[in-house]
Amino acid sequence: MFQQMQYFIAIVKNHSFTQAAVDCHISQSAISQQMKELESRLGVKLLDRRGRSFDVTAAGQYFYTHSQTILAEVDQLVSQTVKVAQPDTVDLRVGYLRSFGTAEFLQTVAQFSKAFPQVKVKITSGGHEGLYELLRTDQLELNFSDQRRALSNEYQNEFLTASPFMVAVNQGLPVATNQIESKDLADLPCILIVEDAQQAATEEAYYREVLGVQGDFVQAKNYDDAQMLIAANQGYLITNQRTQTQLDHDIVHLIPLVKGGRQLKQQYYAYWKADNSGYYIESFAELLKQNFA
Repeated sequence: MFQQMQYFIAIVKNHSFTQAAVDCHISQSAISQQMKELESRLGVKLLDRRGRSFDVTAAGQYFYTHSQTILAEVDQLVSQTVKVAQPDTVDLRVGYLRSFGTAEFLQTVAQFSKAFPQVKVKITSGGHEGLYELLRTDQLELNFSDQRRALSNEYQNEFLTASPFMVAVNQGLPVATNQIESKDLADLPCILIVEDAQQAATEEAYYREVLGVQGDFVQAKNYDDAQMLIAANQGYLITNQRTQTQLDHDIVHLIPLVKGGRQLKQQYYAYWKADNSGYYIESFAELLKQNFA
């Protein structure tokens, strides 16, 4: 049936039996016969023939749309099956969020490399937007990062963990300690750990729209620089319970971050393109999920 599905797709795309036959390298009578056999097998009319022309029926339109998806999945299945069987080394390019920490991620890399020695794992670390761009442009196969956008059907989105947001402030800052909103710190700059101006602009938009930051921003290159600013009472840092381990609790004080009285949480996912899913990608994602369980 797969071959007949390909013929049918060609006919609908070209809106011509003649051109479809040329594209499929068979005779027009043969492709017409194949369509009759397909309709007979399905028990429905896919094409409403009118002399030399035709219209696609509702059933035909449904079959056309889903046939393309199925054939794409079959092609991917064949490709991945061949790749698994090949003894040669293959690459798996994965990215992880630098600010999160590496324990679970590195454990996954070690387990995966032991299970699949024929796969060379190439690792890239970075910020959310940088990793997203690498994934979008096919420079990464899988990305471990936080959620900044609405989940899209263009990607496989495997939830890994969630962590409550925290605010790191100077120990002597006179603020509430049970919970705090960003607006309560409007007079103090919010510290962004960023690599460049482009990343800073993206982070600022996220911090204002999602986390409710209302004051100014100040940039730091790493957690050490951020802690120096906090120690000098020149800013506060938004982190979460998972990433707070990178801070010295003798220097900073951590307070749960809320917005409208609701505790804010940071969601983390493994992402990969839905049309690029494969055995190695899915195996890596499954190991990563297990290590966060």
